[in-house]
Amino acid sequence: MSGNSTIIGNKEILLVAENIAHEKGIPAQDVVSAMQEGIKAAAKKKYGSHLDIDCRIDKKSGKISLFNKLEVVEDEKEDFDFRTHISLKYAKKEDNLVEVGDSIIQELPPIDLTRVVAQVARNEIIKKVKEAEKTKEYNAFKDRVGDIVSASVRKIGLKNIVMEIEGFEAIIHENALISKESFRVGDRVRCYVEDVRQEENGAQIFLSRTHPNFLIKLFEQEVPELYEGNIEVKAVAREAGSRSKIAIYSKRDDIDMIGSFIGIRGSRVQAVSNELRGEKIDIIRWSSNIAELVVNAMTPAKISKVVVDEENKLIEIIVAEDQLSLAIGRSGQNVKLASKLVEHKIDIMTDEQESTRRSTEFKEASQLFIDSLDVEEMIANLLASEGFNSTEELAKADLKEISSIEGFDDDIAQEIKKRAEEFNESKKSKPSETEDLDNKELQQESEIEN
Repeated sequence: MSGNSTIIGNKEILLVAENIAHEKGIPAQDVVSAMQEGIKAAAKKKYGSHLDIDCRIDKKSGKISLFNKLEVVEDEKEDFDFRTHISLKYAKKEDNLVEVGDSIIQELPPIDLTRVVAQVARNEIIKKVKEAEKTKEYNAFKDRVGDIVSASVRKIGLKNIVMEIEGFEAIIHENALISKESFRVGDRVRCYVEDVRQEENGAQIFLSRTHPNFLIKLFEQEVPELYEGNIEVKAVAREAGSRSKIAIYSKRDDIDMIGSFIGIRGSRVQAVSNELRGEKIDIIRWSSNIAELVVNAMTPAKISKVVVDEENKLIEIIVAEDQLSLAIGRSGQNVKLASKLVEHKIDIMTDEQESTRRSTEFKEASQLFIDSLDVEEMIANLLASEGFNSTEELAKADLKEISSIEGFDDDIAQEIKKRAEEFNESKKSKPSETEDLDNKELQQESEIEN
């Protein structure tokens, strides 16, 4: 690098950077970087946009220096451009170790900051400062996803509301608002920070009042045992503004979990309910036993019997006739929320319906065994009463399981299992009705062709 650096500024530029940084609430270095980019843009306006120009502002003196990067090329190069190239011969004078393909940094003369050139620099500075503001906004909220914030209503649109949080803009969509909830400009509202995204026009902060975790966070503010970690929320299901179910658990036996959430005279749960526009909240004791959990989740209904099919994620619930409407809930809400909470589909039937169904299944299974195994009605009934519903089940069953049926012995069990296996094999060898139809159609087609 030859000569002295070009000085086109002084310490005043650092003061300007500090003032802008203070006003915008961003680091001074970000403003200085923006100034460097702005001056670089102005220099390219003067010297040529294709030049590889750099600008440096001294952090102590405010001295501004401009440099151009030149590519070292052979002396005879045909497309030689003195603004972007330097011959190897002259480059060696700068640095004796330089080779073709390397770069030489060359100082540029000062630029005349005319109105046009200065405007280019100013625009670039404004652009970079705005980018720094956007980054600041994103950094300020990226780690606050999952927090509750107090926001004020700035603008009400058709599909969303623009909110303001600590000077930053946020959005809450209509589907993130509790049903029939309405606000006016200036209202302060507690919201859940659902998401923060870095986008071209800055950080986008999305709020919600319907998110299940909003319910948890509100309880954290009311229940010290939850905030301190002595009680854990295992699952939440919500129909925002109407009803919710929250399943809780504690390793400590000395804590009254349900009482902690309800509070003295219901003060704690009522405070949360009031914030959610009167949302009714069922506080449920969580259990790792799915049958026990679903009984708790179906509150306030009393359950007579539970049958769990884990493979198909299905739970069958039996209730007394007078408990059916409670179990289902208004518009199916109770069973729907319970299903979400336990993450299984729930089917409900009354004792009478179950009895009728079981009677039908018993008769069908008995008749199946009479027809397929050629056994007496009494034996067929005994098999059906033990829960066997198909010849496939009998064929796969252990001999001890069959011989343990009252009135059966090893010989009877072996004969029944043998007949079940033979019947299943015969079914495999016989073509199905669909196959018979297909074969007949093919035969007819063949006859037509002939």
